[in-house]
Amino acid sequence: MLHVNRSNMKTNVTLKIEAELLREARVLAAEEGTSISAFLATRLEQAVRERKGYQQARRRALARLRRGFNLHSTPPRSRDELHER
Repeated sequence: MLHVNRSNMKTNVTLKIEAELLREARVLAAEEGTSISAFLATRLEQAVRERKGYQQARRRALARLRRGFNLHSTPPRSRDELHER
């Protein structure tokens, strides 16, 4: 049985962008010594990684909120204790 690792499969994508944006993208890619395709792929990978990192941090923060925080305080035993000065 042949197992295909889909994470390494590459697919062509067609984009419609303004000519001026394409010119600027070519300049940026050239400055980094890469092709527009590699430049865009790198930026998309970065955006996806950042989004995943945000989602993971959000899940951890929400889990902490559900558990609550131990503030190591004890509530007053009576109304009078609450209003003592």
